[in-house]
Order: sequence, then C-alpha cells, then structure tokens
Amino acid sequence: MTTRWDPEQYLRFRDERSRPFADLLARVAHPGPSEVVDLGCGPGTTTATLLQRWPRAHVVGIDSSSAMIERAAAVAVPGRLEFRAGDLRDWKPEAPPDVVLSAATLQWVPGHEDLIPSLVASLAPAGVFAFQVPGNFDQPSHALLRDLASTPRWHDLLGGLGRPDPVLHPRRYLGILLATGAEADVWETTYLHVLTGDNAVLEWVRATALRPFLAAIDDAVRSGDEPAGATTEFLDACSAALREAYPPDARGRTVLPFRRIFAVAHVAGA
Repeated sequence: MTTRWDPEQYLRFRDERSRPFADLLARVAHPGPSEVVDLGCGPGTTTATLLQRWPRAHVVGIDSSSAMIERAAAVAVPGRLEFRAGDLRDWKPEAPPDVVLSAATLQWVPGHEDLIPSLVASLAPAGVFAFQVPGNFDQPSHALLRDLASTPRWHDLLGGLGRPDPVLHPRRYLGILLATGAEADVWETTYLHVLTGDNAVLEWVRATALRPFLAAIDDAVRSGDEPAGATTEFLDACSAALREAYPPDARGRTVLPFRRIFAVAHVAGA
C-alpha cells in the first residue's frame, strides 16, 4: 500500500491526536531510560515531549515517510533528539533500548502481531514496550470509505484498498505480550473528540484513512487512467457521506467517537 503523508494536514487536529500518546506514556513506568525509540514518530511533535519526561534520555524517532521526517527535523535537538527515515519492519537497534513506543502506527503494518515479540526481545533489561492502535475500523469514518471504494465507479481502482479491521482484539495483544514472558497491561478507551470546522470528520480522515485512496487516484490521474477531476469527485462523495454520518450541532461542533487500544509490556531486570 502506497501512502503519501501530509504532516500539516495531520497536525490540523494536533491536540486530539496527541492525547492518546500522552495517555500511553503515563502508563510507562521506567524511572530513567538512557535510550528511547519512537517507532512511527510522524511529524515529531509528540516525540519531542519525551525530552521533558526523561531529560537525560537520548530519543530517536523512526518513520517511513520522508515528508514526516522532514517536518520532524524542525524539533530535533542535536545529541538528544534525532529523527531517521526507516521501515519499522526492518528496524534493528544499535544497542538495546530502554523504552520503545509506537503510537497509531502498527495498524498500517500487515501482520504486525508477528513483530511484537521481536520488539519486546529488543529491549534492555527492565525495558518497556508500549503501543496504541486505533480500534474504530467498524465506524462510519472508515466503513463509509470502504463502501464507496467498492462501488462500481471505484471498485477496479480502489476496491482492494478497503482494508478489513487490521487490529486484534485487546485480549489477543495481551496473550502475545504475556507469551514473551513480559508483564503486560492492555486496555481500551473511547475518546469523544469534539471537532470544529466544516465537515471536520472528512478533514480528520484526510490525514489518515483517506491517504491510500487519494494516493491511488492521484497516480491514476497522472497516468491518464482517470480524468483530472477524479480526486475531487471522490472527495465530494466522501464529504457527503461523512457529513450525513457526523452532522454538526447548532454551534458547528462535530463529535467523533474514537476507540483506541493500548498495551504496555515490562520485561524483567538483569
């Protein structure tokens, strides 16, 4: 799946997107890590907060998107906070890290459950692996996109991009983590994000769930397989469907329920 990320669009709802990261971090009980890694760091804004949490740590953010890494460079701190382009499936630490975090990233990796044991195994003694993934793939924000992609107009181009739920049940994550020998804590939370702006849910998914669809249409337009207005046509259809599913109130506020699954694993000390 080819996905082109737009850091500025992603940061449009910066406060809402950063809250699950903070909630995950609050459950990471490591008193003083030396090496911290953020897998799927995005634009680096939440990664930078790790310097306040652990002032003596060296923090590295990894992301497969060159656009995100370029944006993250603005918050880098020489010798303390750095960002590197890379695929987390190929990531190998130079030395065992004390803390590995991954926020809203593993759901993009097919078969990510097979990676979890190796990420736990990469930790230094008494290390922590913590992640969160969205658990809302059955909600209109995602289901309507899949439905639209499967219509006769778009099926040939987009039908294969309508992913089924790529995340596991929380109990499955708990079982995988416990099987590594780590102590594990898994929970879920549903946030009720109050968004403002015209068709706010469309603007939210334009930064995430819509990206693969838009990338495919843009490629087809460039190759001449779709007309120049194809992207606008698809966005207009998404806009109408999402506006109906998430109508704003009289003051222009739209409520977006968003379920997330959290997991924290602590490995034994030396």
